[in-house]
Amino acid sequence: MYIIAGLGNPTKEYENTRHNVGFMCIDTLAEKYDIKINEHKHKALIGKGYIEGQKVILVKPLTYMNNSGESVRGILDFYKLNAEEDLLIIYDDIDLDVGKLRIRAKGSAGGHNGIKSIISHTGTSGFSRIRVGVGAKPEGGDLVNHVLGHFKGEDLAGINDARKKVADAATVIITDGIDKAMNMYN
Repeated sequence: MYIIAGLGNPTKEYENTRHNVGFMCIDTLAEKYDIKINEHKHKALIGKGYIEGQKVILVKPLTYMNNSGESVRGILDFYKLNAEEDLLIIYDDIDLDVGKLRIRAKGSAGGHNGIKSIISHTGTSGFSRIRVGVGAKPEGGDLVNHVLGHFKGEDLAGINDARKKVADAATVIITDGIDKAMNMYN
C-alpha cells in the first residue's frame, strides 16, 4: 500500500492558492483514477483506491500546512507503513518556476514548514517527494501573500499542466520506482 499525501491548508479561503498545490495534485490523481476522497480520518480527508493495480490512500491533511506531520504520522501508524518505503509527499516550492517538477527520494525540508513537520513526526527525511514549482515571490513582495495568492493567467495554465505531470510521475513512482520517475520528470 502506498500513501500519497498532498500538502495544503483546509477551508475555502485557501482553495487554489500556491500553497495548496499538493491538494490540487491529489484532486487530479483522484479524478484520473476515480478515487473518491470522502472519508474524514486521521485528521485528513482520504480516499482509498488503486493506481495501476497498486493499493493507495490519497491524503489531504486537515491540520493546516505547518502541522501536516500529525496527520501523516497517524495514517502511517494506523496502516503499519514505513515512511521511507510507503510514503509520497506532493507540495509547493517557491524556488522552482511555475509548473516545474523536482522529484527526490529524500532530502531536507528546505524551509518548507509542512515538510519540517513531516520530518519531525516521522523521524526521517528519507521519504519520496514531488516538489511543484509555484514561482518566486515578486521582488519586494511578501512571502505569505505570495504563497497564499491565487494562480492567474499563464501561471494558472502552467500549474494545470503540472498537475497532470504530477499524476503521471506519481504513477511511475509507485509502479516503477522513484529513480525512473526522476529520470523522466526532473
